[in-house]
Order: sequence, then C-alpha cells, then structure tokens
Amino acid sequence: MALTVKRAYRYRFYPTGEQAALLTRTFGCVRFVWNKALEERTRRHRDLGLATNYVETAHWLTAWKQDADTAFLAEVSNVPLQQALRHLQSAFSRFHARLARYPRFKTRHRGKASATFQSNAFRFRDGRLHLAKLAEPLDIVWSRPLPAGVDPTTVTVSRDAAGRWFVSMLVEERLSPAPPVEGRVGIGTGANALITLSTGEKITVPRQERADRRRLARARRTHDRTTPGSRNRAKARVKVARIQARIADRRSDHLHKVTTSIVRENQTIVIEDLGPRDTAGDHDQGTSDAGRVRLRSLLEYKAAWWGRTLRVVDRWYPSAELCSTAACGHLNTSLPPSARSWKCPRCGVLHDRDLNTARNVLAAGLAES
Repeated sequence: MALTVKRAYRYRFYPTGEQAALLTRTFGCVRFVWNKALEERTRRHRDLGLATNYVETAHWLTAWKQDADTAFLAEVSNVPLQQALRHLQSAFSRFHARLARYPRFKTRHRGKASATFQSNAFRFRDGRLHLAKLAEPLDIVWSRPLPAGVDPTTVTVSRDAAGRWFVSMLVEERLSPAPPVEGRVGIGTGANALITLSTGEKITVPRQERADRRRLARARRTHDRTTPGSRNRAKARVKVARIQARIADRRSDHLHKVTTSIVRENQTIVIEDLGPRDTAGDHDQGTSDAGRVRLRSLLEYKAAWWGRTLRVVDRWYPSAELCSTAACGHLNTSLPPSARSWKCPRCGVLHDRDLNTARNVLAAGLAES
C-alpha cells in the first residue's frame, strides 16, 4: 500500500550579492519578529496572566510594520515573518504539552539563520525557483532531481555558520513499500563501535572522524588566541565552522548509508530504547556523540517508508547481562559497566558484550510479536 509522506529535498545554492543582501535582511527580520513576539507573549503571561495565540501575534506584526521604528519589516517578504510567528506558536504548544522546553530568544551569534516561504511567496517552474522580492531565480546546484510532477509546498532558505547557503524544498510524495525480505536484525550499542548488529557486524564512526577532530582542536586553539572583535577572529571563527560542518556532513552521510543498508536488508529491526546507562564507560569522543539518537530517528522513518517493522525493547531489559546462548539465559548481575566481554559462569561461553546485547535485543523483540 502506497504511503504519502512529506519529504524535504535540500540543495546548495550560490546567491548573487543582491540576493545575499536581501536574504540576510530577511533572516534578521525573522529573528527580530520571533524575539519581539516571544518577549511580548512572556510579558503578557507574567504580568497579566493572559494567554496568546497566533492570530493575536499576527495583528502585532501588522502594527509593527506600520510603526516608524520598525517599518524596516516591510522591506522584506511578509510570509517568512508570518511563518516565524507560526513556528513560535508551535514551540509554545510543544512546551505546554511538555515535549520541549520554554522557547528561547534567537541570536545572530549562533551562526545558522533561516526563513521559510509558503507557496504564495515563491514560484517554481521548469527547475527555476523565484522567491518573493528577488528579481532573479536562485542559482541552485541540483544534486538530485525532485520527484516528477510534484511541486514544493514550502521552501526554506538557510545559511549555516560556515557561510554556505541551502534551500530545502518540502514536497508530498507517494512511496511504495519495498518487496519483503527474510532478514531480521537486533541492534546494540556500546563503547567500541557506534552500533553492533546481531549478525556480528560492528559499525564504527567514520574513519576520518579522528583526523577531523584534530584539525578542529587546532582551529579552536588558533581562534582562542585571536583578539575578540578583530578580523582575524572572524576568519578563525569561519574556519572552525567549516571544519565542524565537514564533520557533521560526513557523520550524516555515514548514518544515512548505514540505516538505508539495514532497512533494505531486513524485514524486522529491533533496537533498544536508549537511556543514560547505555553510554556508561564510553570515553571515546568520536563514539559518544556519533548520533545514536539520530540513527534511531532515521530508522523509524525509513522503516515506515520501506514497509519494514521496527520494534523497541524497554531500556530496563538486561540485554547486556543476559547470556544469549540458547537454553542458558543466565543473568550476570555482577557485570560491571566497563567490562567489554564476559564469560558465562553457567555455560562457559565467552561473550562480546555488544554482540551479546544485540542478540538479546533481537530475541526480546521477536518474542513480543
């Protein structure tokens, strides 16, 4: 059965000087509207006990554009400013549902900036994207084609801390499940690898990670030696951001390749519900922050797209301490978190901790079916 999903296609583009200037002003206005609306909503609730919705903030935006002190808001497209208010409303909704913390103010010093355009603020025809207020289309590098016969519903333009420009196009796409396969796999985590599969395969972090981190450490030391506010400081900050972007890009590419391979080759995938105990004894910086939470997110939506089954085992299940040997099942309650291998006192089998965890996770997930 085909599944209709919202899918974002992200591309790099190279703006002209005029486009970069207008988009930079748009980013600043989006940030200003977010901060001003957040400040006013907070004040109304603190001083007057009043709740605020999106419609009220939209009226504020109209008044701000007519005020002489904030008339600069009329110089950019109104749609990204309205979208900023909608995003703020969503942030408050998530906060009240206890799904996120209280919305924070945006600062220009965090590096990344973005603006979202609805369909009434852009035109996409024949592979050319025109944004409101821009005279020329964006110079986009089409690294992969958009789905045939599908037009974007929203477009988000962003600039990261390294100064790179991106455009993300959200489309509605119909996906058909992949043919079923016989494979089943359990996934365990540990200190020696990013993940370990019940098949015995260990997936490590990208091999360039350590070299990139050494470059990042040197760039940070150079940045710290520069004078605050100087041009050399700004250049050093961009160099640090570029190395960080390269690390993030390589890690994201690695996670996508790993999760796609797992979902393609297995009909049933079983993972653990990660908790703080899963990183106990993990002192390797490249492994500890390699993105296990992101990996789970990728597995969840790719399994849905491909028609696979993803099961999650409770975090308190003793997957590492339980002997995975058939007809044994001994529970080693004295296993220390730092031990990477252990010998079962009942059956005498020597277990690799991570592989044993993956096999037990798979067995627990299959038992639930």
